[in-house]
Amino acid sequence: MNKIELTITAESPLAIGVKKPGSVSEASDYIPGSVIRGAVASVLLQQSGQENQDLSQEGGDFQTLFLGDRAAIFHNAYPGTTDTEVLVIPTTAVSSKTKPGFKPKGNGVFDTLIDRFCAEQFGHPYDPNDPADNEGRVEPYSAFFSQKKGQYQTHAVTKRLLTRVGINRRRATAQEQILYSIEVLNETQGKENDPAIYRSKIYVEDDALAKSLIGFIQKHHFRLGGATSRGLGKVKIEPKASNVKNNLNERLAKFNQQLRQRWQTWNNIFGKKNQQWQDKHTYFTLDLQSDAILTEDWLRTTVISPAMLCDFAGVDDASLELCVAYSSYDYRSGWNSAWGRMKDIELITNKGGVYLFSTENPKLWEPALSKLEVSGVGDRTPEGFGQVLVCNPFHLVFRENAV
Repeated sequence: MNKIELTITAESPLAIGVKKPGSVSEASDYIPGSVIRGAVASVLLQQSGQENQDLSQEGGDFQTLFLGDRAAIFHNAYPGTTDTEVLVIPTTAVSSKTKPGFKPKGNGVFDTLIDRFCAEQFGHPYDPNDPADNEGRVEPYSAFFSQKKGQYQTHAVTKRLLTRVGINRRRATAQEQILYSIEVLNETQGKENDPAIYRSKIYVEDDALAKSLIGFIQKHHFRLGGATSRGLGKVKIEPKASNVKNNLNERLAKFNQQLRQRWQTWNNIFGKKNQQWQDKHTYFTLDLQSDAILTEDWLRTTVISPAMLCDFAGVDDASLELCVAYSSYDYRSGWNSAWGRMKDIELITNKGGVYLFSTENPKLWEPALSKLEVSGVGDRTPEGFGQVLVCNPFHLVFRENAV
């Protein structure tokens, strides 16, 4: 599998709309993989018959990239910097209610998954408080974040409303009583007004096709989102080939080591010697790094059951158990430019969702989980849905070591 890293620099406001049932369209906080995929496909089709290259020929490499069984996977583009990987913080993370955020600006952020799981196994509720104020409350904390040299940093984009007037096409003048506003992502960020930068990835199976795709993206200009004919959506996309590095074994070992140690800590607190650690079990988490579209028995769901995970991974494991699940849902729709109509309204599981599983066959799951981190789970994964991270390192940030 070939990994193409994308650095997307905004050169004009981006109208990345999110349509929800019963509400007006609002701007997204990131660039969905479906938008990047659609923009690349659109330029490819425009070049059809104009350039002598396979990428421009429908039914050839175009078929492989976008319509085949092993189509290229376009990940979401999250706001960040040019040299750090951006992740979605787990939904189990919490921070101070009065002064939320990473240190030193906030009172710190920490994760509750392992402690909550241990406490519930011992029959006690887990209700943490603010690490900087023992009487302060904590609440769920969500953000895009990155870590560099031990320092945690959140990433976000600002938005604004652009007001536009409708044009009478016959007279080419302003039309009376037609005034509208578009919510857009700003093309700059911070006090220094630096260009807004987004990080994304594309996974392509064929080596030659990946190389051709990099060259194609380098040669062409792209516009993302809506209202491109009005000057919006101009971006600069810089692709770079990268090795698929996977430290899953290391993350899995650290997670189980910390879980075992935390279990012993809770056991010492409550003095329940009969509550023994299950040595035969290996635990791992699935953390949603993007919204997911999940289906079980033809019905939409927000929980990944053991049967679903075995199906996604192609593994037969009767010992697999779902220990806990933290997820929420929303609805999404959109506009399909190729069809010229609205997309179906989908029930989605929100990014940040966390699922804790246990198994007695870890060696069976290690290669399967590595593939899932590339291919994703659920439906419409080539469009960026269902991205997952196994054993997110942030789960090892405990209350006493809030960052």
